[in-house]
Parts: sequence; structure tokens; C-alpha cells
Amino acid sequence: MNYEECLAYIHSVKWRGSKPGLSRTRELLKRLGNPEKKLKFVHIAGTNGKGSAAASIAAILRASGYKTGLYTSPYVLRFNERMQIDGEQIPDDELCALTEKIRPFADSMEDVPTEFEMITAIGMEFFAAHSCDIVVLEVGLGGELDSTNVIDTPEAAVIMTIGLDHTRELGSTIPEIAAAKAGIIKPGGDVIIYGGKNGEEEVFERVCREKNARLRKTDFSKLNIKSLSLKGAEFDFGDIKDIFLPMAGTYQPYNAAVAITAAEVLADKGWSITGESIKKGLASMYWPGRFEVLAEAPTFIIDGAHNPNGAEAAAKSLREYFPEGGIVFLMGVMADKDLSGMLPYYGPLAKRFIAVTAPNPRAMKAEELAERLAATGVPAEAGDTIEEGVKAAVKAAGEKGVVCALGTLYFSADVRESVGNCVKNGLLAPS
Repeated sequence: MNYEECLAYIHSVKWRGSKPGLSRTRELLKRLGNPEKKLKFVHIAGTNGKGSAAASIAAILRASGYKTGLYTSPYVLRFNERMQIDGEQIPDDELCALTEKIRPFADSMEDVPTEFEMITAIGMEFFAAHSCDIVVLEVGLGGELDSTNVIDTPEAAVIMTIGLDHTRELGSTIPEIAAAKAGIIKPGGDVIIYGGKNGEEEVFERVCREKNARLRKTDFSKLNIKSLSLKGAEFDFGDIKDIFLPMAGTYQPYNAAVAITAAEVLADKGWSITGESIKKGLASMYWPGRFEVLAEAPTFIIDGAHNPNGAEAAAKSLREYFPEGGIVFLMGVMADKDLSGMLPYYGPLAKRFIAVTAPNPRAMKAEELAERLAATGVPAEAGDTIEEGVKAAVKAAGEKGVVCALGTLYFSADVRESVGNCVKNGLLAPS
């Protein structure tokens, strides 16, 4: 099985009439000898920010000398991003070998696993085979019924911001969605939350009481942001001074504060983590596609915002760095996302919208998206391809302007490739 055949098999796995639940993952892992039982975890859920928090915690653990696994989704550039050890993605040949090993077990199950469940099993085998000291495990969807939730009580459970996303699967209110995310809270565990003011904290407090788990809310009063730029942020958090995070986005120091709080909880439990290793880890951070500057002249930014909460955070960052507005937005969205909830944040900042069709079956077509965008009163047009959309956005912005590509992570790789082509052709300057 070569790399293309391996990915084709993984992506071909379907629901086949099965209902959501953990039974398939548990059965598949049992057939594999329960590799997850050999591992320790930091488990991370939330609507927005969980990927950045996961990468931050993994960087801190790595800088503290621990062999650290990182499991995330979706990938931005390449499938192998989804499972990493000490910052190195799973090699192609090992991914293929593990897939070949697991395939007979999966195919012989009466209720076959889903794609994400198959990937989760591959990840567990990968991390166990390399004897990781700890694995930072990002939830795919929700929490309670997500296939990552087959693990026992983790070293820490982290729950990031809660917003209205995946409402069909998780519920139509913040407390309902919070209850689904709270499913990762295990008996006797340690729980770190971002917090919120829409009823989510009460849900987490109740579940922690029920499961005799210890709750730590991130204390943002300890966060002192000293500088923000497109190169990153410098801030203090409590006694840890002069932290540098090489990531733009005004929301990133807040995500990092949650990661630091989680690291402090781990240190209290005996993990060898110091203020210096926290600083060293965060300074090494790289997390693509999150308010990332890809090129200049015009400034070209890509962000993963794909729901109203993410749109609010992205718009806040754009106002901080570009208070004059006049931004050209290159947008691709999934048809099931709350576009109406996102647009009020972008409209006041927009000079023009360029709509493209993201490479995903669930994507809204560019023509329909352009119509929806034009209804805001801002000029909008549809690009035939992502590359044509990038070129149109660059032209509309002008050399001193700003382009921001957002709406979904699924078009990040294509946007990045198209921006790279523009740089080669002299239409953009490298960042």
C-alpha cells in the first residue's frame, strides 16, 4: 500500500448506517491490544482555540523534555499533520504500515469504524509504538461521543471557548453544547476551562461536582499583554514574565494563557515544567492557518475562522492591526455554517468580498456565496478557482492593502499554494 492508496482507504470508510457512539472505537482498539492504555493524555475540547491550545501545550511539554505526541484535526497542508511526535509528522511509510496493520481488524468488524475512528486508532498505535511520555489529544467533534473520548481519566482535560457550531449534532444552545464538550471530564480528573458568560461555566462546575473532578478556571487577570504585532505577542502571565508568542491574532495570548494554566496544573501533579520551559515552548510555537501572514504588498493573511465566535475574534484582530479597514476578504465556507452570524463582523471592515468554492463536498458554491456576501451592501464577486480568487483579491487590495482569507480551514492548502505562485510571479512579496 503506497501513500496515495493508504489515504484513499482511510477516506473511503463510511458510516454505512451506523449511529454515533464509542463502541466501534473501543472494539477496534481492543482488537489492537488497547494501545491507548499505555499512554497518558491531555484531552482538549472546545468550539474555537482548541488547536492553538493543543499546539501550545505540546510545545511546552516538548520544551520540558518530554516525548510528546500531538493529535489534531483537520489538517491544513498535509494529512500527516494530524499526528506528530515532538513536532515531527508521522512519516509516510509508517502511516501506510500502521494502516495496513489496522485494516484487517477494521474490515472484519460487523459495525465498521468511521474515517475519524480509523484515524484515531492509527494515532493511538503510532504514539504507543514510540512510547510517548504524554499525548495532547484534540477532540474532533463535541466531546462525549467523540472517538477520542475512549481514553481513561487524562492528566488534564482542557475546554476552550464554547460557541454555536455543529448545532445539529451538539445542541442549539450554549449550555447544551457545553454539556457535550463536558463529556471529556472524567472521574477524579483535573479540568481547565477558558470560561464564559453564557451558562457554560455552570455546566462545567456541575459536571465536575458530579464526577469529583477538580476545576481550574483560567485567571485572565494575570495576563498582561505588553505588545501585539503581526510578528507575534509579548506578554506576562502571573510570575512568568516576558513571554514571546510568535503568532499574530489578538486572541492568541488568551489561548496561551489557558495552555499555561494547564501546564501549571500538570506541574502541580509532578510533571517537570518550569516557567522557563513554558517560555521556551511558547517561543517555538508554529501553528499554520491561524491569523498567519503569508505574504506582503499587499499584506495577505489567512485565518481559520469558520463560525460566529471565530469571526468575532478574527475581526477584533483585524481592527487592532488595520483600524482603517478597507480589507479584501477572500472567503470559502461550508454550506452548513452560520454565514449570517459571521458577516456582521466582516461587513464593516470590508472593501470587497471574493467568494470561492472550498475543496470539500460540503462547501457552498462560490456563486451562491457571492450573492449572500453582496447582500451586505459590499461589492462581491465569485472566483472560478481558488487561484483566480487569490489573484483577484490581490489586485483589488493593491500593493498597500490587506487581503484576509477565511471561512474554512479546508481551503488553506490551496490558498497557500496560490499565494506562493503569486510570490513567484512577482504579484506578492514574501512575508
